[in-house]
Amino acid sequence: MTTPREELEVLREWQSRLRAHFPIITDHPELAYLDSAATAQKPQAVLDAAWTYLTTTNANAGRATYPWANRTTQLVEEARERIKEFLHDPAPERSSTHFTSGTTEALRAIAFDWLPAHLTDGDEIVVPLADHQANITPWLEARRLLTDRGVRVRVVEMPYQAGSGDYDHRALAALAGPRTRFVAVTHVHHVYGGDMNIHRIRQAVGPEAVICLDAAQSIGHLPVSVADLDVDFVAFSGHKALALPGSGAVWARQARGPVFRPGGWSGTPNTVGIVSLVAALDWLDAAGTDRIERWTVALAARLTDGLRQLDAYQVLGCQTSLAADSDVQRRLGTVAFRHREITSGDLGFILFSHGFMVRSDSHCQGSAGEKTGSVRVSLHVHNTPAEIDRLLSALATLQ
Repeated sequence: MTTPREELEVLREWQSRLRAHFPIITDHPELAYLDSAATAQKPQAVLDAAWTYLTTTNANAGRATYPWANRTTQLVEEARERIKEFLHDPAPERSSTHFTSGTTEALRAIAFDWLPAHLTDGDEIVVPLADHQANITPWLEARRLLTDRGVRVRVVEMPYQAGSGDYDHRALAALAGPRTRFVAVTHVHHVYGGDMNIHRIRQAVGPEAVICLDAAQSIGHLPVSVADLDVDFVAFSGHKALALPGSGAVWARQARGPVFRPGGWSGTPNTVGIVSLVAALDWLDAAGTDRIERWTVALAARLTDGLRQLDAYQVLGCQTSLAADSDVQRRLGTVAFRHREITSGDLGFILFSHGFMVRSDSHCQGSAGEKTGSVRVSLHVHNTPAEIDRLLSALATLQ
C-alpha cells in the first residue's frame, strides 16, 4: 500500500504543472485556498472557454435559427451527452441529462417533479438526516405535499455508524422492506470527508428501490462511474467541479419508476455555465480524476496526522483513520476539526490572518448531524504539502 508521503512525491511534478493552470491561485501565493468543498477555483481552460463562447457565439438555445443560436443549441445538446460520457453511463440511449443551477435545484426537481408520481399511500423513503440540508429538506417538503393530498409517506432515518459518520448498511438492511421505495444518499460526506460506500446501499435496500445520489462533493474530485454505482439519479453542481457558478445537472437512469421530466417551462438555460461545465469535464479528464483523488487524499492524511498530535484539536469523523499510515479508508480531501476552547468562527478569522481561507460554521448539516460548528479544510489539486505544513504550524501556535 502506497503511503501518503510516497503518493505526494510520485505526483509532485504532475501537481506542480496543474497548479499553474489556476490564475487566482498563482496570482496570490501568499494565500492558501482551502474551501473547495464550497466552491472550486477555475483553471484557465474553463475561463477561456467561457470567454470564447461569450465573445463568439453567445445566443439563446432552442429559440432561433440563425448560426449563433444554432451553435448554442448544439453546444447544449452535446453537453448532455458529454456528462453521460464523463459518468461512464453504460446505457446513454436510455438515460437523460437535465441542467440545473446546482445540486440543490437538482434535488428539488427530483423531489417535486418526479417523487410524488412514484409514491403511493404507505410507502417509505429513506432520508440521511446527518447529511447536507440540500439532501434532506426537499424530501421532507415532498412528504408534506403528499400528506396534504392524503398520501401518507413514512420517512425512515438513514442509520449511521457510531463514531465514523458512515452509513450503517447493516442497520439499513434491517429497516428496509417492500415499501421502501426511495433512498437519498450522499457520495462523499461534506463534513466528514468519507466515501459513503454507496454500493452497500443497493445491497441493503434491494434491486427495486430508487437511489438518488448527491454527488456534489465527488464530481470533479474523484472518478464517478454510474456503471459501477447502481443508482438512479446523480445530482451535482458545476461550481464545485471547476465550472462557473449557476451550472449543474441531474443525470437520470430512467430504469426504475416513472420517466423523469422536469416540470414547468424550462426557460433560458445558463448557456455559458453549460459551456464552462463541458470545459471543466474535459480538463478533469485530461488531468485524471484518479490522480486528483490520490493527491487530495494524501494531503488530507498529512493534515489529520498532524492534527492528531495537537491536543487542542478534535478531528470530526472516523478516529481510526487519522494516522498517515492508517489502513482504514482515509478522508477524500475534506477534514473538519474543532479547537477545544476557541470557537470555529474565531478560529476561521485567526487562520485567515495567517493567509488560510477555510469554512468555519455548521456546514449546512442536518438535524441529526453535528450540533457545534467546526473548521473545514477542503482540498483540490492546486493545494500543496507546504500549505498543509504551514497550516499545522499556525494551528500549533494556538495550543
